[in-house]
Amino acid sequence: MEPFDFIEIKVPAKSEYVGVLRLSTSGVANRMGFNYEDIEDLKVAISEAMTNAVTHAYREAEEGEVTVGFGVYDDRLEVMVADHGGSFDLGKVKAEIGPYEQSEPIENLREGGFGLFLIDALMDKVEITSDHGVIVLMTKYIQENKVGLDDDQISTTQ
Repeated sequence: MEPFDFIEIKVPAKSEYVGVLRLSTSGVANRMGFNYEDIEDLKVAISEAMTNAVTHAYREAEEGEVTVGFGVYDDRLEVMVADHGGSFDLGKVKAEIGPYEQSEPIENLREGGFGLFLIDALMDKVEITSDHGVIVLMTKYIQENKVGLDDDQISTTQ
């Protein structure tokens, strides 16, 4: 098994804790050497996953938690966002929200569907299970071609 460090955070399933996760994500990704754009992508994707958990996992009277785990590898960051609320049929949700068409006006986007597509667009790999609550596992690789502190060239590849 490939060695990695694991960081776990549990927060109440409340929207005011989305910012706490964004700051934690930024700190972990910055320490790993992600560039500014990738850190911003990570923060947006994790915010969307957390917002989905807060919005859909628990009923209004329920108080729940969202667990966020960061798997820190040499070449990538794996982030798991898990709730323990009611699960949903992912296939049904995807069928209802359908793919986003570029010709579709923004005001016609289906509520809740844009977040999943945004996560998929910003991360290198996304896996979602909904057997016991919902678990979103997102992977972002560190880009090899970047400008180092002592480099005298700028790479144009990504």
